[in-house]
Amino acid sequence: MQNTTGMTLLHLGRDDLAAMNDLLDCFGEAFEEPATYGADRPDTDYLGELLADPSFIALAAMEGQRVVGGLAAYVLRKFEQPRSEVYVYDLAVRESHRRRGIATALIEALKPIARARKAWVIFVQADHGDDPAIALYESLGEREEVLHFDITVE
Repeated sequence: MQNTTGMTLLHLGRDDLAAMNDLLDCFGEAFEEPATYGADRPDTDYLGELLADPSFIALAAMEGQRVVGGLAAYVLRKFEQPRSEVYVYDLAVRESHRRRGIATALIEALKPIARARKAWVIFVQADHGDDPAIALYESLGEREEVLHFDITVE
């Protein structure tokens, strides 16, 4: 799908392994964590199964054949009502392509996918000090103050 950024937005599926690997590179570059996104990269069987899983959503903003931004999200089925929520786990745009509306276009492209999966809301978290992300998310939705805890599972 084409959008106002001039990029092509792709909803990645099982056979989009090259784009998924490029998306992982994009995340590693954008977050300055290449080892996190590349040192122990899943094999093609794992990535293909993940991309085919309806509880996982990967979107890529493409400039030609290159991923310049993207997001990874999870559909979380609720137990108290027959609905879901979509959690944006990662969203990034390569530094060379920032401030062009790509992140906003990715969130907008996620909305109809979320609706089709019976989601009533998309949620995302941002770190204190990540002012560009906070400004983006505040422009798109309602801010909630929460605490986040990581509990190890050793």
